[in-house]
Amino acid sequence: MSRWAVLPAELDPRVRQLVVRLRRLKDHSGLSLRQLGARTEYSPKSWERYLGGRSLAPREAVEALARIGGEDPTRLLALHEVAAEAWARRRGDVTAADVYPPPVPEPTATAPEVLSAEVNGPRRPGGSLLVALVAGAVALVLALSTAVLLVVRLGGGEPEESAAPVAAPAMPTSSTPPYACRVERIDGRWYAGNSRTQEAVVAYGHAGPEVAEAQCLLRRAGISPGGIDGIFGPVTEGAVRQLQKRAGLVVDGIVGPHTWKALRR
Repeated sequence: MSRWAVLPAELDPRVRQLVVRLRRLKDHSGLSLRQLGARTEYSPKSWERYLGGRSLAPREAVEALARIGGEDPTRLLALHEVAAEAWARRRGDVTAADVYPPPVPEPTATAPEVLSAEVNGPRRPGGSLLVALVAGAVALVLALSTAVLLVVRLGGGEPEESAAPVAAPAMPTSSTPPYACRVERIDGRWYAGNSRTQEAVVAYGHAGPEVAEAQCLLRRAGISPGGIDGIFGPVTEGAVRQLQKRAGLVVDGIVGPHTWKALRR
């Protein structure tokens, strides 16, 4: 398992989540950066920037790493699309439409062209009406084609699965039920009754029972994560960093397999 450097603090949570997934795939492959460069079209220096959060990995690089790691690239590419939009907005030099632009229909005959034919030359009875009807039909077909392409692009070809990976982590409202800490030791590990995960990756901006489980175990370890609300905010991130520093782990504020192990022992 690689000893990864700390990701930049200003990294958007959606980009951070993509980088963490890419790091796990690289670790799972067992390849070094040099070997990874030899297996793809990207140099070891490029992979070092992608996996360090200093550059956003291209779509083709993400797909190549997914296939090397034996993972279906569909979900990872959907996550990359969200991260690319966040990256573009942070840079401020392009818009989301520049990252994944919709297809632009070819220009069609319009009313000015019909008018020009009427002014500059003779017309046959009913000719203008026929041209207008044809132009309208072509425009309608192009509009429908554009809508279908957008649906396919946003759905990644699998509409029933598109909602889960594309949506960014949502912060719950005040109506979210509070979580309780029911800490007990089972088979040499600590559990708080919210989740029994050992592998889930949770980071700033995430919410749910896994976050509440981490908060309870942080409090058991004597480090305050703030309220036990299941929301991974700045206070919880700071508490995770304290635990990682105490346990001799990479201090990145992200709860992954190694941090879960430290929390549960």
